[in-house]
Amino acid sequence: MKLPIRPPLLPMEARLVSEPPTGPEWQYEPKWDGFRCLAFRNGADVYLQSKSGQPLARYFPDLVHVLKQLKPKRFVLDGEIVIPLKGRSSFDQLLQRIHPARSRVEKLVSEFPALFIVFDLLSTDRGQSLVDVPLQLRRPQLERFAKQFLTGEDSVKLSPVTTKLATARKWFAAPDSGLDGIVAKRLDLGYSSGSRDAMQKVKHRHTADCVVGGFRFAEGKKAVGSLLLGLYDDKGVLNHVGFTSSFSAKERSELFKQLKPFRRGEGFTGKAPGGPSRWSTKKSTEWEPLRPKLVVEVEYDNFNGERFRHGTHFVRFRPDKLPSECTYGQLRTTGTKLRLLSA
Repeated sequence: MKLPIRPPLLPMEARLVSEPPTGPEWQYEPKWDGFRCLAFRNGADVYLQSKSGQPLARYFPDLVHVLKQLKPKRFVLDGEIVIPLKGRSSFDQLLQRIHPARSRVEKLVSEFPALFIVFDLLSTDRGQSLVDVPLQLRRPQLERFAKQFLTGEDSVKLSPVTTKLATARKWFAAPDSGLDGIVAKRLDLGYSSGSRDAMQKVKHRHTADCVVGGFRFAEGKKAVGSLLLGLYDDKGVLNHVGFTSSFSAKERSELFKQLKPFRRGEGFTGKAPGGPSRWSTKKSTEWEPLRPKLVVEVEYDNFNGERFRHGTHFVRFRPDKLPSECTYGQLRTTGTKLRLLSA
C-alpha cells in the first residue's frame, strides 16, 4: 500500500484578521509558535516537510525516530514542532536546530528534545486520503488516531480544539498562556492546500519602549532604512534587540535629518547588530551608532531569545520617556506555555 498523498504538499494557511470569525461553521485552536510541519510516514520512511516545502528530518531526528516507532505504518499528519523549555516553547532553541553540523544537532536533541503538536490528519493509517473531507469529519478521525496510537507518547501530542468562541477568547486573553494567538478553521471545508480560504488567525501584538541605538541607511540615498532598537539589561548594558522600518519615503528623509544631532555616538554597549546577510546589499547593511537619547514606542508580535522575532512597527517617538526606563523588564515572556496540553 502506498500513501495517497506525497510531498511536497503545500500546507493550509491562515488569513490574518483582527477579530476571530463567529458562527457554527468555525472551530478554534491555539496558535502554537514553532515550525509548521507535515509528517509523512510510508513504511520505514518518515519525511518531515516545512511550511516552505523543505525537508526537516535532518534537524529533528528525535521526531523521526518517534514517528517510526508508532504502530501505524502509513499516515500524514499536520502540526507544529516546538522545543519545550521550563514549561514553555523556546523559539530560540528551535532555531538552533537548523545547524549544518550533525554533531551539533545530536547534542541539542539530547539536551532539548522536540515536541510535535498535531492538529490535522490528512491520510489515515489505512491509506485513505482526507484532504477533500470536511474538517468536521477529519477532526474525529484525528482524535481516534491520537487515542489509539498517541496515548502515553510524550513527544507527539494532540492540539486542543473548541467550537466555543468564549473558550478561544479565554485562551487568547489568558496572561500566562503565552500563545502566539488563536486560529479559526472552517468545519465545512476540506483541507485547503496552499489556500487561506479555510483558516483565519488572530495574533497577539504588544508595544514596547526602546532606545534608538543606531540606524541603517536606505540604499542609494541619504535616508533612514531602519532604526535599530536597544534595551538595557540589569547591568545597564544596552543590547540590540531588533529594528523598525515601517516608514514612508518622505518619513525616511525626515528621520535622517532628525537623527543628525545624535550621530557619532557610542551606540550599543552590549550586543550589537550583526553583519550583512546574503540577501542584503552592502549599502543596506551599513549602520551608524547614535547617542542613546531617543526613545521610540514600537508594536511587536513576539519577543523571544532576547530579541524581537520579526521587524516591529513604529508607533511614535517618546520624548517623555527616559532611555534608562527601556529595560527588558517591560516585556513579558511570550513563549508558548504548554499547560493546555497537560491539563
